[in-house]
Amino acid sequence: MLATALHDCRRAFWGVALFSAVVNLLMLAGPIYMLQIYDRVLASRSVSTLVALTIFLVGAYAFQGILDLIRSRIVGRAAAMLDHHLGDTVHRTVIALGARGVNAAQAHQPVRDLDTIRTFMTGAGPIAIVDMPWIPFFLAICFLIHPWIGILALAGAIILIALTIMTERASRSFAKALNESGGLRSAMAEADRRNVASVVSMGMTGTLATRWAKVNERHVDQVGRSSDIVNSYGSITKVLRMLMQSAILGLGAYLVIRQEMTAGAMIAASIMMGRALAPIEVAIGNWRGFVAARDSIKRLSATLAKLPLDREVTDLPKPVKDLSIEGVTVAAPGGTKAILTNVNFRLAAGEVLGVIGPNGSGKSSLSRVILGIWPPARGTARLDGAALDQWDPDVLGRHLGYMSQMVELFPGTVAENIARMTPEPDSAAVLRAAQAAGAHDMILRLPNGYDTMIGDGGDGLSIGQQQRIAIARALYGDPFLVLLDEPSASLDGEGEAALQNAIKQLKLRRAIVIVVVHRRSALAQCDKVLVLLNGQQREFGPRDDVLRRMSAPVAAPAGAANLKVVGELQREDR
Repeated sequence: MLATALHDCRRAFWGVALFSAVVNLLMLAGPIYMLQIYDRVLASRSVSTLVALTIFLVGAYAFQGILDLIRSRIVGRAAAMLDHHLGDTVHRTVIALGARGVNAAQAHQPVRDLDTIRTFMTGAGPIAIVDMPWIPFFLAICFLIHPWIGILALAGAIILIALTIMTERASRSFAKALNESGGLRSAMAEADRRNVASVVSMGMTGTLATRWAKVNERHVDQVGRSSDIVNSYGSITKVLRMLMQSAILGLGAYLVIRQEMTAGAMIAASIMMGRALAPIEVAIGNWRGFVAARDSIKRLSATLAKLPLDREVTDLPKPVKDLSIEGVTVAAPGGTKAILTNVNFRLAAGEVLGVIGPNGSGKSSLSRVILGIWPPARGTARLDGAALDQWDPDVLGRHLGYMSQMVELFPGTVAENIARMTPEPDSAAVLRAAQAAGAHDMILRLPNGYDTMIGDGGDGLSIGQQQRIAIARALYGDPFLVLLDEPSASLDGEGEAALQNAIKQLKLRRAIVIVVVHRRSALAQCDKVLVLLNGQQREFGPRDDVLRRMSAPVAAPAGAANLKVVGELQREDR
């Protein structure tokens, strides 16, 4: 994907190269003008020749300026094209990395990489790179003016190129550290902002500010050391360039005295050498951006290669029959330790499953597999006989409804949140989902009803209101499989009644419902119960049979395990 996008941008750079060829040829206008002024106009004292040469120079510079503007705009458009090609993919990558449990700093790295590449492309660096092939051309002209002039210009170019290589080696070691410290700094600030209620209420502001300041201090120190290196080489380059400019004039004056060169050629040689060395100086000045962009391309390419987001799959019919979990073992992405082992069950359309178990038993991990967020380490999860990885993720998502234990709404209207942030939500479908969730009347009581704006993280709504809107979102589009994780945790009596009615309606329309619960009362609508304990499937079957077996006294250690689960359910009910 990245290679294709860069290839498309590379085609745009062929146009930049063409314009650069004309621009660099027009650079000869200045030296030719000075050569003619000193060697012809001053000798002949011809005003008409001076006027003609000046008109020629103004026209050449005007044309050069127009072409320079055009090539700069082409580079800018190429950067926008790259963003257009990769923006959607990068956002999907961030989501995919988050689903794999990658921390926030690393998950947002692709966005920072794309920003770095785009920033470099809109700067002076790409133009300097395109101008690099013209360095031999201007050096050749210096040799044509006089061999010694060419030798001096070539020596200057070699020294500047050596400085460029030294800059690269010196700055390389800081690039990775700068990227990591910058990402960590941003992630810490975002975590503090997201948990602002806890931070302020428990007096953690000062502690977290000190913690962030230490990370920021390391980042600033690394930025300063990197800048010192680049700026040091940049200063050396500027001084060397000024010395070379003076040296070329001194050598030219000597050759004029020896009558081996004219005064006009001396001035022209100075301009030619300056033009030959300019791209190298610009490249050194932008070297840090070049190194950052190069590393970002490598890193982004490697990330996209590991996440095949554009996999072609056959369109499958809407599921209507069953969900089967076949010998599923779950491990966290990138990990090897099994969180849940050998889970087997099947649910037919219209059945409701209650999943119970103590904390750490594997309920959340199983939910991630059922929703297609995590691939099973072993075994298969199937809808209507098709493994979940046979579905396009977006298409599969339309057949699934999910409400997480930690409800998170997005900035936007209530209607947009229910419609899963669809740009132009279907009002009828939104109303159906809200009514099915029993949230319609509650939403109408909000300041602007369905058009009420929700702040970041559900700001402006109570936890219970957020939860009821999240249930409506889970029901949007009449999904076949609905998974509710602790759906009644923050609901009042009205909300609890609405939830039970919603589950009842889902059963009537032949949907499969999975409810992860801690309370025995939440099992009222369940047909079957799955008990998880210590990462294993302890029981599965009809609700009453499972609860009776779990309550019956049996030999230890199984009896102790059963009592542990039942005891938790009883405590939660109280």
